[in-house]
Amino acid sequence: MSKETALAEIRKQIMWNRLLSVVEEQAQTLIRTAFSTSVREAGDLSAGVFDTTGRMLAQAVTGTPGHVNAMAASVGFFLEKFPIDTMREGDVFITNDPWLGTGHLHDFTVVTPTFLNGSVVALFASTSHVVDVGGRGFGPDGRQVYEEGVCVPIMHLAHAGVMNQSLLEMVRANVREPVQVEGDLYSLAACNETGSRRLVAMMAEFDMETLTELADFVIERSHQAMLDEIAKLPKGTYRNKMRIDGYEKEVDLVAALTVKDDGIEVDFEGTSGVSTYGINVPLTYTQAYASFGVRCIIGGKVPNNAGSLSAVRVTAPEGCLLNAPHPCAVAARHAIGQMLPDVVLGCLEPALEGGVPAEGTSCLWNPMLLGGHGLVGDADYGSATPFAINVFHAGGTGARIGKDGLSATAFPSGVRNTPVEVTETISPLIVWRKEYREDSGGAGRYRGGLGQVMEISHLEGAPFAISAMFDRCIHPPRGRQGGANGMIGKLRQDDGTMMRGKGRQPIPAGRKLIMEMPGGGGLGDAFARPLEEVAADVRSGFVSPEEARRSYGVIVRVDGHLDEAASLKLRSSAAAE
Repeated sequence: MSKETALAEIRKQIMWNRLLSVVEEQAQTLIRTAFSTSVREAGDLSAGVFDTTGRMLAQAVTGTPGHVNAMAASVGFFLEKFPIDTMREGDVFITNDPWLGTGHLHDFTVVTPTFLNGSVVALFASTSHVVDVGGRGFGPDGRQVYEEGVCVPIMHLAHAGVMNQSLLEMVRANVREPVQVEGDLYSLAACNETGSRRLVAMMAEFDMETLTELADFVIERSHQAMLDEIAKLPKGTYRNKMRIDGYEKEVDLVAALTVKDDGIEVDFEGTSGVSTYGINVPLTYTQAYASFGVRCIIGGKVPNNAGSLSAVRVTAPEGCLLNAPHPCAVAARHAIGQMLPDVVLGCLEPALEGGVPAEGTSCLWNPMLLGGHGLVGDADYGSATPFAINVFHAGGTGARIGKDGLSATAFPSGVRNTPVEVTETISPLIVWRKEYREDSGGAGRYRGGLGQVMEISHLEGAPFAISAMFDRCIHPPRGRQGGANGMIGKLRQDDGTMMRGKGRQPIPAGRKLIMEMPGGGGLGDAFARPLEEVAADVRSGFVSPEEARRSYGVIVRVDGHLDEAASLKLRSSAAAE
C-alpha cells in the first residue's frame, strides 16, 4: 500500500469515527430534551445517520437493538413515500406504523433530510417510546391494532420548517398525556436537527461535498469484517426451540440458524401462530433482535450499520407469531421479540462448543401503571390524582462465560431501570421496597443474575391498575452446561392474591402490588463454584444458607463464615451418590 493510499484510508477512518460522535450527540440531545421517562431515564431510543439511499452508516451507542435495527429498515419505507428529490429544507417526516417503524404504535420514528449547498447529503433518523398513544393504553389486551391507539402513517411532521399543527392537534386529542407526547415529538425533531448541523460542520471541515465515498467505505468494510468473523464458524445448520408463557396459551419459538459462506441465515419456521392478543411481532422487530443475538457473539467488535447487518438474514413465515400481518395487535411485541437473542444463542451453542451465556429474563418487566375514571375496573377512583406512567425494570441475565450473570439488568434491550424517585415524583405512587430477590439466580459454576422485588401502592389510598406485559412466569430462564434454571417471576398483591403475568388488572384500594422478577439461568456445575464465592453470596444476601447447602453443597454458619471442612465433606458425599 502506497503512502498516499494509507493516508487516504486513515482519513476515512477518522471521518467514520466523527460520524459516530455526531450520532452520539444526536442521541444525547434526544435524552436531554425528552419528556417521557422511558427515554429520559431508561434510554429507550435510537439515533442514526443514513446515506441518501437509506443505508445506515452509523448508530449511537445509546439506544436499544430493537429500535436501532428496526429503524435501519424503516428509513427505506420513508424514501418510498418521499423520494429524495421531493424533500425540501426544513422537512421532517414521521410515523409510528408498527410495520413501517419499530414494531408497535408507542414508538415514533422521525426522519430528517440534511442539506448541503441545496442538495440532500444524508438523512438522520431517531426513535423514541412515548408514554401513551390512546386506545386501550400500553398493554397486551388489544385484539387488533386499531384498538391500541392512534396510527400516524408516514407523513410530514414539519413541511419547509413549519410544524404540522393538524397532526399535533390530532395526537393531543387522542392521548392521555398530551404534553409529554407532543414534547417527545419535538425532541425527536430537535435531535435530528443537531445531527444535521454537526454533519454539515464535519463535511465542511473535511472539504466533502457528498457522503458517497465515505458511505461505500463504511458499508463495504463492515460487511467484509462480518463475513470474516462468520468464516471462523463451522458451516451447517443449528437448531433451538424455547417454550414461553405467551398470553392466552403457551407458545414455542423455533429457530434454525445456518452458517454459509455469504453470511448467516436465521429462519423461524415452526414457531407458533399469531396470538389473538397484542403480543404479536412484526417482522422488522423480529429481524432486529434475532440479528442482535448473532452480533452478541459473532462480530461484536464490528460497527453496527447496513454493511454488518446485511450479513445476517432473518426470515419467519407470514402468519406466525414472529411475522404477524396487519391488523394483528402488537403493543406488547417486546415481551416476545426480546426472547429471540436467547433463542439464537441456543442455536450457536453447539457451533461455539458451549461458548454462550445461559438464558436470562430477557423480556422487560416494564409495567404500565394507571389510575383514573374507568381504568380501575368497577372501583370508584373518586377525586384521586389521575395518572399514566410506564416504568422500566428488569430481572437477571443468564450467567456469562467465565462470569456470573448481571442482576436486575435488562438484556437484550439494554435500557436502564427507572429510578424510584422519578416514579414517585411524577405519579401518586409510592415504592415501599426495591431489592434483589434472594435465590432467584440459577445455581452454577457461574451463578445467574438475580431478579428484583418491588412493592408499590397508591399514595392517596385509591385503587390503581397495572397493564402487565411479563413473561417467564411459567417457564423459567434455562441454565446451560449443567447450570440450574433461574427462578420464575411472580405478580401478586400483598394479601397473597396472585395476578396474571399479562393483561390489565386492578389493585384494590389499600392493597400493595408486588412484582417478583425472574433470575437468570446458571452456567456449569454448581459444585464447581469455589466455596468462598458461595459464602460471599450468602453474606451479600444473594443466596440463602439453605440454597447454598442444597444446590452448592456449601455450609455457611449463622455468623456468615464458611465451614470449609463440613462443605468439602458434603460435596464429597454428594459426588459419591
